[in-house]
Amino acid sequence: MLDTNLKHVESHEEIKELLKNNANVMICCGRMGPMCFPVYGIMEKLEQKHPHIQMRDMDFDIPVASFIKNLPECRSFMGLPFTVYFKNGRVAKATTSIQDEKQITKILDAVFGD
Repeated sequence: MLDTNLKHVESHEEIKELLKNNANVMICCGRMGPMCFPVYGIMEKLEQKHPHIQMRDMDFDIPVASFIKNLPECRSFMGLPFTVYFKNGRVAKATTSIQDEKQITKILDAVFGD
């Protein structure tokens, strides 16, 4: 499990329920490393400003991470984290590697219409 203040996704059932019951979902799949830390921190900061978006993290090294890793939008990704934005259960945007707050906010606004 990742050592963040975000809620964690740890099973296929959790993913199914999360996507079924929430129109706006952001999942960051990564490790406790230098490319991922900034994204987790930004998510922790932004989740209070965007209560209509369910923000979660997922450990890259657990079996359920295959859900993210095997998405067509992520198959060619090389750097961590893999961050996926779901709108109404479908992938609306996916990014790889470190992102700064401005980049993430721009995506949130475009995908979720803040």
